[in-house]
Amino acid sequence: MKHLQTGVLIATTLSTGLMAGLFAAFAYAVMPGLAKSSDHTLVEAMQSINKAILNPVFMLPFMGAIPLLGLAVVLAWRGHGRSALPWLIAALVLYLVAFMVTSGVNVPLNDQLARAGDPEDAGQLASIRADFENKWVLWNVVRALLHTAAFACLAWALYVYGAHQPHEGRHTGASARIPAPAFGSGHPPVAQHPQGTRPHYASFAHPAPAPAPAPGPQA
Repeated sequence: MKHLQTGVLIATTLSTGLMAGLFAAFAYAVMPGLAKSSDHTLVEAMQSINKAILNPVFMLPFMGAIPLLGLAVVLAWRGHGRSALPWLIAALVLYLVAFMVTSGVNVPLNDQLARAGDPEDAGQLASIRADFENKWVLWNVVRALLHTAAFACLAWALYVYGAHQPHEGRHTGASARIPAPAFGSGHPPVAQHPQGTRPHYASFAHPAPAPAPAPGPQA
């Protein structure tokens, strides 16, 4: 169970981090670059991106992070890692809010842009761009911040979970070498010595008898 919980936490953190990085890249690189391009270029580029991004490499971490987060919360609730539970719940809430922003705002705007048709044939590209760009950029920043906050919560939860792992056996070897005190014997415990190095207490307790005096001269 502990190995399953660790694997789920790592997979959830990676999935959320990938989403945070993707939407942040749109916020600080892709959309600022397209903002300096022509209406035709922006519409054509975003239409192509919105089609290309619907692939398993994107959908697996984007959709899979939600059940993984739920499973991480359940495992922390029922097993080891209760100290990380508040951070896992916070990450789940943040991710769900970000998911609702994507599905409720950005995806409908992508669909609206797709319905505009081929930019070569579409008229009023400036109006199409105005209806799409500012709102999409704003809510993309919001979801990027939410995903980043969820990733930060998961990273801290992973740290807390690892810091509170039980350390069975860490002191077992040292404690096994310490002899138990001899209660009730009235004598302090005798230190253990390796075979062949035990001190010769008998030589102090029973000293050797003095040698007999040499016999005097015979009369």
